[in-house]
Amino acid sequence: MNMSVFHRLVRELVLPHKGTLIKAIAAMVVASAMTAMLAWLMEPVINQIFVNKNAALLAPVAGGVFFAFVTRGVMTYLHKYIMAGIGQTGGSDLQKRLHTHLLRADLAMFQRQPIGELITRLTNDIGIMRSVVSDSITDIGKNFLTLIFLVGVMVYQQPKLTLYAFIAFPLMGIVISKLSKKLRQTARKTQTEWSRVTSRLTETFQGIRQVKAYGMEEAESSSMNRFIDGIRKLAMKTVKFSGLSNPLGELLSGFAIATVIFYGGGQVIEGHASPGEFFSFITAFTMAYEPMKRLANINANLQVGLASAERVFSLLDEEPKLVDAPDAHDITITKGKIELQSVSFAYGDKNALHGVSITAQPGQKLALVGPSGAGKSTILNLIPRFYDVQGGNVLIDGQDVRSVTQKSLRAQLALVSQDIVIFDDSVAANIAYGTPDATNEQIEYAARHAAAHDFIMALPDGYLTRLGEQGTSLSGGQRQRIAIARAMLRNAPILLLDEATSALDNESESLIAEALKELQQGRTTIVIAHRLSTVRDADQIAVMEAGRVIATGTHDALMQTSPLYQRLYGSQML
Repeated sequence: MNMSVFHRLVRELVLPHKGTLIKAIAAMVVASAMTAMLAWLMEPVINQIFVNKNAALLAPVAGGVFFAFVTRGVMTYLHKYIMAGIGQTGGSDLQKRLHTHLLRADLAMFQRQPIGELITRLTNDIGIMRSVVSDSITDIGKNFLTLIFLVGVMVYQQPKLTLYAFIAFPLMGIVISKLSKKLRQTARKTQTEWSRVTSRLTETFQGIRQVKAYGMEEAESSSMNRFIDGIRKLAMKTVKFSGLSNPLGELLSGFAIATVIFYGGGQVIEGHASPGEFFSFITAFTMAYEPMKRLANINANLQVGLASAERVFSLLDEEPKLVDAPDAHDITITKGKIELQSVSFAYGDKNALHGVSITAQPGQKLALVGPSGAGKSTILNLIPRFYDVQGGNVLIDGQDVRSVTQKSLRAQLALVSQDIVIFDDSVAANIAYGTPDATNEQIEYAARHAAAHDFIMALPDGYLTRLGEQGTSLSGGQRQRIAIARAMLRNAPILLLDEATSALDNESESLIAEALKELQQGRTTIVIAHRLSTVRDADQIAVMEAGRVIATGTHDALMQTSPLYQRLYGSQML
């Protein structure tokens, strides 16, 4: 067993509920003591009732047996219920912690970790950890205490015979320890494979139109079948390793019981022990075999739980690299001037920007154009500090974005990306995302100016219509207009538009052109676009290629001086 992970699991999910835990332990102690009491009562049952025929003890002994059974049943229910509550509460708290931790993580982490794996850790892995607390740890406590009390009865009745009975069990402990290692390794592989399955399913179902359009149903089915077959093989390995403890336990227990009968029976025949003592001992021993067997079986579930705990804790321990500076202050924007000074950046080993210097003047519109991979979107990612520059500086009104708090910085920005995110919520909630205190009038105003009001009112419930996951019932242009309305409602001094009109038809684009102009008044706007209509009226256009700015100017000037801009215009990439 990985004791460090086990200790942490107990420390973080169980110990915060010490008061409740004490009640559960008390119930466990009473329930375990009642089991031992049943074994101890076998001595008066045999000696006083069956051998000595003492009728006066019939009622007290029978009453004691009844009391032990009832008390054990009630206390077992109580400790299981209490520990289940601890497991559910501890698991829920851990899910909240992990979800908050993931929301605060760097974007780089989400690019590095498959989304399906993150979801699996947040749901399935923590669910398994819950069962470890509510079931495995509970059963360990109950069976261990029961074993202690029963061994106490055995020692009380026959100390020497107890030693003979348990001499074989250290061997079982050694074998179980080796099986535990195999189980944990197999469980870790199984959870990893389930993460891959979740990721693949997410990709397949989100891209179902592509799957069908390219006739990939059979290929996706074959791929998923291989995943499922692999998990089945791992599951059978788990069954094999966990099941080995049963025949081993039967072998050792059979040997121990045979030894007890041979030696103990001889003691009774020779008159060194009474039949009641022997039967009390043998009852305690056979009862002790059950908790020992359960402890061995619990080990399999515990190893699976520890493998899940390792995965969850490793994610919790991964601290974001992009954090606020110790002396970070809220940003103050009076003009909205944005400057990139000799900025360099790379995604891993892939260089994206090489010493880029460019300025967006207050209240003006700066357009970034260039072929794919030129570094345009990287610039938009650096301004809200989704990533940190690796060389140079990004300044807003002379303030380095690394010197201000991320929350205050992003509160001053409105971003519309080409990758539109629509949440499974109402139209109004989607428009007001990021502006939760917006009134219905403000939401409608933003929608009207984004040319979205008419199609929204045509929906079954208007602004209250639930859009579903990713808004699949909407057209691309409709989804884009909701995103633009969201940015309009935010009313931030800096606008970042990444292909903001890419999914709009000409009619829709003309509808919002004036609204975007109005929105940009007095605000600094940086726009990436391929459409000439989006950039032609820009105050300044920066032409980018291979991570460098190779030309700047107005549309008319660049048409005269920049061969790349001319080619982009000629190939209709603008």
